[in-house]
Amino acid sequence: MSEDDAKSGPPHDPAWHSDTILTHAGLAPHDYHGFVNPPVVRASTVLHKDADALLARSGIRYPYGLNNTPTIEALTTALTALEGDKAAGTVLLPSGLAAVAIAIMAVMRPASKVLIPDNAYYPSRRFGDVSLAQFGGEAVYYDPLSIDDLTAKLDGASAVLIEAPGSLTFELPDTAKIVAAARDAGALTIFDNTWATPLIYRPLDHGVDLVAYAGTKYFGGHSDLMIGSITANATTWPRLARLHKNLGLQAGTEEIWLTLRGLRTMSVRLERHEKSALAIAKWLTARPEVERVLCPALPDDPGHALWQRDFKRISGLFGFVLKGGMPEAKRFLNALRLFGLGPSWGGFESLAVVAELDYARTIRPWTEGAVIRLHVGLEDVADLITDLERGFAALADG
Repeated sequence: MSEDDAKSGPPHDPAWHSDTILTHAGLAPHDYHGFVNPPVVRASTVLHKDADALLARSGIRYPYGLNNTPTIEALTTALTALEGDKAAGTVLLPSGLAAVAIAIMAVMRPASKVLIPDNAYYPSRRFGDVSLAQFGGEAVYYDPLSIDDLTAKLDGASAVLIEAPGSLTFELPDTAKIVAAARDAGALTIFDNTWATPLIYRPLDHGVDLVAYAGTKYFGGHSDLMIGSITANATTWPRLARLHKNLGLQAGTEEIWLTLRGLRTMSVRLERHEKSALAIAKWLTARPEVERVLCPALPDDPGHALWQRDFKRISGLFGFVLKGGMPEAKRFLNALRLFGLGPSWGGFESLAVVAELDYARTIRPWTEGAVIRLHVGLEDVADLITDLERGFAALADG
């Protein structure tokens, strides 16, 4: 499979808006007897009609099941279309962490630095701390809220990872300044856009080189699959496609098909997540047990101006600082009945976790109270508020 073939597939109209792309991109019903959804193609071997075709297979659309199938192509086509006209192609991975790791590996230079924000998703930090050196790189952490700190560390860097908002504590960096500084220093940029999805923010439109997702979250939307994706601009696409092929990586067929199905309803789900999360975030600001709410859509949030400039919408994930420490956080969580206690997010159900920040910050250690992260699902807001009230009542009882 050539790098150009990796991005081929059913056409879409560049004038389509995102909801139309979600509904139609990757579909080719008349290629499959008129059936609306593409088939689940479970494949390894692809047979060729003669010896000449066999010997020419490296340049064809479907050379081998690992590299491309109609099922793979349907999802990569849709995800590439969602990122807009700056997107050159998409690859699929088994998880969001794999997406971040492979994006870094695709653009890093030997014996060079990769800058990682101090508030990044912890497994991304773990990859930087433990595995990056095995590939000849060095992880250097920067303060995402300080352009001066970033600039001071850019010399010799090959890549800069950006996560917005920051994992667990939801700070918003100035992406425009980070991208400009990285470009001036000759470094490429990778953006973990899982929180926003391309429906809220499209990083490639703002000069980012690679955008990574845990499709496990809002793309799939039903807490029943693991998948990651990376979409690249024209400059970085050949490097990404080549590494993806050479490492022999691919998401599972069932996960790809389920993600494609989940994608069709992502817009309407995200609207509900957003509406309910904003209602609960505002309600929490008046609770005496809450020190502050970590949600950039709120006017008093430190990142609100950047949120207005770059995002203008939220997803269902935010946090709040509890007045108290881990004992109080445990009592609060243990009293909940609708909010499940578990990692991940982006599914139909509401979830709550206490942030483990002791080992996830090296530049700005967390000095405030316990952070409760909420994912607001598709339940009725009144019922969710009742559940949160149950948690706060347990604090009083304690």
